[in-house]
Amino acid sequence: MNKTNTGKLERLGIHTDMELVLHLPSRYEDETKLTSLAEAMFRRIGHIQTEGVITLSEIQYRPRRQLVVFLSDGANQLVLRFLHFYASQQKQLALGKRVRARGELRQGFNGMEMVHPVYKIVDENTPLPDALTPVYPTSEGVSQNFLRKAINEALERIDLSDTLPDALLNKLDLPGFEKSIRYLHNPPANADENALLDRTHPAWERMKFDELLAQQLSMRRAQIARRRQKSNVLKAPGSLTKAFIRSLPFTLTDEQEKVVAEIREDLVKAWPMQRLLQGDVGSGKTVVAAIAACQAIDNGFQVAMMAPTEILAEQHFQRLNEWMAPLGISVVWLNGSMKKKAKEEVLSLIGSGEAQFIVGTHALIQESVRFANLGLAIIDEQHRFGVGQRLVLRNKGGNAESIIPHQLMMSATPIPRTLAMTFYADLDVSVIAKLPPGRKPVVTRLIDQKRRDEVIERIHAATLGGRQVYWVCPLIEESEALQLQTAVETHAILTEALNELSVGLIHGRMKAAEKQAVMTDFLEKRIHVLVATTVIEVGVDVPNASLMIIEHAERFGLSQLHQLRGRVGRGSIDSVCLLMYQKPLGDTAKKRLMTMRETNDGFVISQRDLEIRGPGEFLGARQSGQAMLRFADLEKDVDLIGKAASLAEDLLNGKLPDSDTIMSKHLARWLDYREEYLNV
Repeated sequence: MNKTNTGKLERLGIHTDMELVLHLPSRYEDETKLTSLAEAMFRRIGHIQTEGVITLSEIQYRPRRQLVVFLSDGANQLVLRFLHFYASQQKQLALGKRVRARGELRQGFNGMEMVHPVYKIVDENTPLPDALTPVYPTSEGVSQNFLRKAINEALERIDLSDTLPDALLNKLDLPGFEKSIRYLHNPPANADENALLDRTHPAWERMKFDELLAQQLSMRRAQIARRRQKSNVLKAPGSLTKAFIRSLPFTLTDEQEKVVAEIREDLVKAWPMQRLLQGDVGSGKTVVAAIAACQAIDNGFQVAMMAPTEILAEQHFQRLNEWMAPLGISVVWLNGSMKKKAKEEVLSLIGSGEAQFIVGTHALIQESVRFANLGLAIIDEQHRFGVGQRLVLRNKGGNAESIIPHQLMMSATPIPRTLAMTFYADLDVSVIAKLPPGRKPVVTRLIDQKRRDEVIERIHAATLGGRQVYWVCPLIEESEALQLQTAVETHAILTEALNELSVGLIHGRMKAAEKQAVMTDFLEKRIHVLVATTVIEVGVDVPNASLMIIEHAERFGLSQLHQLRGRVGRGSIDSVCLLMYQKPLGDTAKKRLMTMRETNDGFVISQRDLEIRGPGEFLGARQSGQAMLRFADLEKDVDLIGKAASLAEDLLNGKLPDSDTIMSKHLARWLDYREEYLNV
């Protein structure tokens, strides 16, 4: 890449000629046709390109300072109006200059006009372009002309030969790479603009397929590479595992049994398990993780479980300790707010190996934490952690022989199939799709904010029946302080309205001990109504809570609404979630609320969420390795994903002639140095 261009292009994340060539247009402008001024006067509206000679160019001050230019063909005139302009523009647009201007026609003070048109100075013989003009994604200080010139120069410097053989392209019904890339940068005047814009043109299909193939190859190679790493063989099942399963006050469901078997099979291998366990809220992921932990402890190894919040981490600790302590297992927990002496004691137990099961927050990955022999790392709500954080925990189990622990990641945010196929191609995925027997679906109702008094009466009725209630305050993205203020105000209002009841308050700015004290009071029924911010989104388990009110539900995303709703319905009693909304509702908010009312199925909800807002937030910190797909669309390109996955498998298994050469050339073109980001 030209060194003089480097600084500007790096602002766009472009470091190589190939990345420059793959910086594709977001849209096109048609500069191949001219509309005469006479026709423009007749049409009076629309986006056009026209040409004329400047007959007047002056700065006017009414109603504000502006540059006004009159363009004429002798019989008709058009006004060009610039509300923001530079002195150089005034010099450019001088009397007698011929100007080609492109913009939106509108009725102005002095007849038809364009405000801030795109223009250039021409002469009578300046030819029209014979291709559509590309418009590229850009940033401040990087002009379209600069990008067009840089990309065209790179197209001539770079090797555009195909990475895929002709026979394969014919089979896949895809055009050649060079033909496609040149077409997208310089489409002819008669190109199908709609097909270009919605990325259904064959040239776009080729780009999307290539991108998906590179991504599939990279992630599957990462999976193969991991199998060359060493991990401890955790034989199963041992006496502890059997005793633990016998001690459970319930029977595992068929789906839980199936997932336990999948994990058990992974743990007996000599390479590290890297499994993602998906299960809806309340599906029993924790007990499955506990069985996996028993297998590691049975073999003499430590287990670490990391959770994203102190409330969730402590709740895991309490439940696991309740299960494990009677079996003689030492369970400890570690968090960032522990006092120095208590923390030192826990660190000593971890370092000596006396602590067998360690539960904690991000505190587990601090430098001071030294495991004696970590055999299994469990990460709950894995999407809430960064790639680096997950790797630090995994690598803490490494030793001089480069033996690393097995890893089990858990998520209560189900991932749609197309997303899992694409972004988790390097992981083994287990799914618990059904809730255990006895769990009743939560009834969800929508209610206008104006009916708050009726909602408060509903709270009275629920508490008279011995039940408890959550009241979740609105998510205020702009300010955590505003959200806290809302929670405090709501707590005061409900305390006054429900003066015979105990109304509690919990929010993110409380100290860990204060939050835990409130949750303990709620769990032990000393608090009837708990006013909360989204700090209770994950992990809080109070079986007696059967009513949840989410205020201003239209401000929440679908997955967050689903997580919050999962805090009720955790026992066998009928539960209700009231989504209070304020009119008017936008289309997206309507879709979210209707989805919540229609289904309790987390996989259906996640699919709808993907349709509404795209894949970004499902990926968690995986996207901290850069956006993995720039061109392909996970909803529209399911067929391409399938074809790319199939070809990746064939290439990795050496089923095509020159498979290794094809793979190396393809990955070099599409990922270059970025491949490392995709594999963490």
